[in-house]
Amino acid sequence: MIDHLVYASRDLPRASAAIGELLGVLPAPGGRHIGHGTYNELLSLGGDTYLEVIGPDPTQSGLDGPLPFGIDDLIEPALVAWCVRPRRPLSEIVSEARSAGIELGEVTHMSRRRPDGVLLEWTLTLPQLDGPFGLALPFMIDWAESAHPSHTLPPAVRLVDLEVLHPEPQQLGDAFAIIGLDTGVTIRNGELPRLRASIETQRGAVTLTS
Repeated sequence: MIDHLVYASRDLPRASAAIGELLGVLPAPGGRHIGHGTYNELLSLGGDTYLEVIGPDPTQSGLDGPLPFGIDDLIEPALVAWCVRPRRPLSEIVSEARSAGIELGEVTHMSRRRPDGVLLEWTLTLPQLDGPFGLALPFMIDWAESAHPSHTLPPAVRLVDLEVLHPEPQQLGDAFAIIGLDTGVTIRNGELPRLRASIETQRGAVTLTS
């Protein structure tokens, strides 16, 4: 159900090197998000879940607006978002959530090419980082007919648990219920929205935080 975690930086090569040192495995090249100003590298977190390391793409210029995930304002690399893969159509979930007063964002289309030239296409909801739940609320993705990115990644490390902190855990839990999220995530009361991922590596347990 957890599709991927987003670890962002203003310098992708340095962030990937730091992740490699921390987890004992270097992320693999992913691709460029043309028109969005970013590119990524990926690392398997076990099963159909992966870590996306993302940063500004130096080959893209002249873009309107800020980079996604608040990359422009980052002081240091951090977990900035997380993505889930629901079993129901995204538009159906968005509509139900709005009826309950929860905004999950518009459903949009994106694509990128893998290093081997294969085109990946997907639909997703845009992260609602400025909303009342902040980064505690996941965005959603549907890979449709595209191969899941984790299928080309070698086994690396394993996501043990994702802790999601928020000052209104009950309301956040209501949002999770609409999305259909019921495993792999622990909701905790916290002063601010935060993420804390526990990862099992060959070097022992590692924690990535927002």
